[in-house]
Amino acid sequence: MSTDLGLPPVLDPESAKNVLLAAPRGYCAGVDRAVITVEKALDLYGAPVYVRKQIVHNKHVVANLESRGAIFVEELDEVPEGQTVVFSAHGVSPAVHAQAAERSLKTIDATCPLVTKVHHEARRFASDDYDILLIGHEGHEEVEGTAGEAPDHIQLVQSPDDVDGIVVRDPAKVAWLSQTTLSVDETLETVAAIREKFPLLLDPPSDDICYATQNRQLAVKEISPSADLVIVVGSRNSSNSVRLVEVALEAGAKASYLVDDHTEIDEAWLDGVETVSVTSGASVPEDLVEGVLAFLSERGYPDAKAVHSAEESLIFALPPELRRDLRAAQKA
Repeated sequence: MSTDLGLPPVLDPESAKNVLLAAPRGYCAGVDRAVITVEKALDLYGAPVYVRKQIVHNKHVVANLESRGAIFVEELDEVPEGQTVVFSAHGVSPAVHAQAAERSLKTIDATCPLVTKVHHEARRFASDDYDILLIGHEGHEEVEGTAGEAPDHIQLVQSPDDVDGIVVRDPAKVAWLSQTTLSVDETLETVAAIREKFPLLLDPPSDDICYATQNRQLAVKEISPSADLVIVVGSRNSSNSVRLVEVALEAGAKASYLVDDHTEIDEAWLDGVETVSVTSGASVPEDLVEGVLAFLSERGYPDAKAVHSAEESLIFALPPELRRDLRAAQKA
């Protein structure tokens, strides 16, 4: 069962214990597309299919694809010449595309289209000779890919604390972009600090933080104020999953933890806990959430009440190079 859209969650007055389940949660359109891309590539070309970096930031997804014949590498020099390689959902720089061409690799680009949009914005701002302030986390693959689109124009800003040190060529020609998986509230705080220093700051043509990140943060805000405990299912290298823990605490949860699956739940977390809220990051398959709910059920918690805060119906087409080969195989 679920509450009406936009209404606060309804707790069962006859039960001391409650479980609230965020909706939406789990896979977004970009993650779904990326995972299916690797699965279809394995079916079509056979193993091995190489994948540069983790296709998405979830260790269970990666392990499952490895069991089917995917080989995950950090860099392209680990891929034998002429082999098939998939680029992850987080995107790559032009330099990586060039390296793949030099090594005669067959490439399938599973970059999320919403990340590709940010790449296009970076190139456009750079072509107009703007200094670009990229809000994001140093070392994240998405940030590296976006920065590689215009390395002479882009500088990284991780938080408002970095703003004082920003130096630009022309304060009238400054634009900002962001990593797609950040906290909405924290990003707006950083943008406000930048705008205070550069009042003519140019915004991107549309939000860079993706719909799924925003929706999952909104959903966790709905289920956190009444929660003694919020369990977020997701891997520790998943930026959007880590943000959900932070948002839950900011929204009023008494405690919040990130777990890869139910085996990482500490029984002590449940001591004295009546209301548990559960959500998952955008790269988490639903069976991992079901495992957490089963864990709670075995410990006397009732069936979860779904709390709906948004509806999602977006689907992305598979990469064109893969669609072309699939069509050719069907005709053969």
